[in-house]
This record gives sequence, C-alpha cells and structure tokens, in this order.
Amino acid sequence: MLDFWRKEEPKQDEDEDPVTRLMKQTGCLELHHEVQYCIAERKDWRLCQEEVKKFRSCMDAYNAKRKESLK
Repeated sequence: MLDFWRKEEPKQDEDEDPVTRLMKQTGCLELHHEVQYCIAERKDWRLCQEEVKKFRSCMDAYNAKRKESLK
C-alpha cells in the first residue's frame, strides 16, 4: 500500500559526483574544471598556479559571502 501522505525527499541526480554538486553551489565549478584539466595536461599541479589562484580566489569569495550570511 502506498503512503500518499508521506513527503518524498527531492531526488538528487544519483549519477552526479558529490564534488561537482558542491562546486556548482559555490559558483566555482568552471575554475575547478580548469585546475583539473591543467593538472591532467601538465602532470604537475605546481605548473598550474595561475589556475589554482583563480580557483582559490573564487572559493575565498564564496566563503566570505557564506560567512557574512551566517551572521
């Protein structure tokens, strides 16, 4: 028997990576992909400092906004 009164939780895309889902929330997903691509191409994260700096700046801005909204 079905319980019609029970609220169903919204289903998340089961195929979506949790990291991707979190990065979408931050607004830094594209920069995250740029870092991943650079590391895959160059095989050394130290050669990707420009991409890492941009990503870090985006995450810092997100965290500052989030911290401000929690006050």
